[in-house]
Amino acid sequence: MTALVMNCSPVRDGATAEIVRIAAKCLRARYTVEAVCIDDYQIHFCKGCRSCHTTAKCVQRDDVERLMGQFEQADRIVLVSPSYWADVPGQFKAFIDRCTPWCNTHEPHAVIGGGKKGYAVVLRTGPGMRECERISQTIEHFYGHLEIAFCDSLRLCSVDGREAVVPRQAEIESFCAGI
Repeated sequence: MTALVMNCSPVRDGATAEIVRIAAKCLRARYTVEAVCIDDYQIHFCKGCRSCHTTAKCVQRDDVERLMGQFEQADRIVLVSPSYWADVPGQFKAFIDRCTPWCNTHEPHAVIGGGKKGYAVVLRTGPGMRECERISQTIEHFYGHLEIAFCDSLRLCSVDGREAVVPRQAEIESFCAGI
């Protein structure tokens, strides 16, 4: 069994990256794990041409298909996203938009294979949970259109930097034990 853990932040060494590191380490006890950062991929913005609605392929050439190949290989997918102004980071949103060829709202659509389970870890610097809930819902909606079963989310507030992750490590590990 394989797990993909994705840093949905463009910051490769911040709090989100630290959570990815902890999650990947925990999951390695049961899965072959691939940990990736969205910033390692070139992802163009969706042009809204809707060509993919009839061809199940995007007209653009970048790394979206390569990243979706990693989704295809994974049995478990863990998306780790910070809050950027009460929503997912722009790079992650661009990726979601570009996944329209795999979206089940039109035919034909590309398919990444069945039986996948998806999880989310969401963090923000402030104390209120509403932003985390909103981002978790975005990820759940994304998974739904890819026909990935959304199983659970961990929502972490008051995570202001990498050092703020350390006191939350047991909570992250406990969440990952359920994956």
